[in-house]
Amino acid sequence: MNKIRTGDQVIVLTGRDKGKRGTVSVRVDEDHLVVDGVNMVKKHVRPNPMKGTTGGIVDKTMPIHQSNIAIFNAATGKADRVGIKLLADGKKVRVFKSSGEEIKA
Repeated sequence: MNKIRTGDQVIVLTGRDKGKRGTVSVRVDEDHLVVDGVNMVKKHVRPNPMKGTTGGIVDKTMPIHQSNIAIFNAATGKADRVGIKLLADGKKVRVFKSSGEEIKA
């Protein structure tokens, strides 16, 4: 079970974007995520008349490793860790480690 999923509000813990918040938009692989507005790079793009694209410098969001982000707890306003809790009916749910509240997906 992935502790951080698509659509979660996360906060960056390390790197040049430390402290920025964003929403997970894509899970690239097991360890890397794309977070909106985080890890932006400038990409030089060639014009392609066949596709109708113009050239220039484009801002692009790059993947970030999941160890460098943490889920954002809106109740405390801080980063939090994620735990897994078993319910009585056998289902697994994600909970905040600090409070034990269930994470709304």
